[in-house]
Amino acid sequence: MANQNEIPMDDVKDMAAAEKPAAKRVRKPKTKTEEANSTASLFGFAPYQEKKNEEYMSEGQLEHFRKILNAWKEELMSEVDRTLTSMQDESSALPDVNDRATQEEEFAIELRTRDRERKLIRKIEQSLQTIQDEDYGYCETCGIEIGLRRLEARPTATLCIDCKTLAEIKEKQNNG
Repeated sequence: MANQNEIPMDDVKDMAAAEKPAAKRVRKPKTKTEEANSTASLFGFAPYQEKKNEEYMSEGQLEHFRKILNAWKEELMSEVDRTLTSMQDESSALPDVNDRATQEEEFAIELRTRDRERKLIRKIEQSLQTIQDEDYGYCETCGIEIGLRRLEARPTATLCIDCKTLAEIKEKQNNG
């Protein structure tokens, strides 16, 4: 017969488990290849695999980036259409002042987002033009190669990492 002061064995196991600190889940940092893979695959394209002795910004590379930029542009344009449709559907005159204010604020946020995307579409179009002009992938400031992995991460990049870092330092000094 069990003593009234004894704790059942199942409860002891549960208490012991509760006292143990939970194992911390450590996230392994992404490698540069994994980061490029996640960005490039964002639009359904695998990262470009360079061929041995392939020239920088070969026709295959230019085509790869042309496809990425066009897919990105199409995605942004479909968002514009979706926003326009939803705003037209939801633009009914709401009788409650608070509901109307909330709706107007949501519209304002949506329009700010679309404005940023409109600017991004312009940058994408400029990048597509530089591909057509065969200037894509080279730094506007110093003229060196931007690099495939940087372009995979940011297809609209116009500066190499060194010039971009320098520009950010200057901007911080001027605005800070």
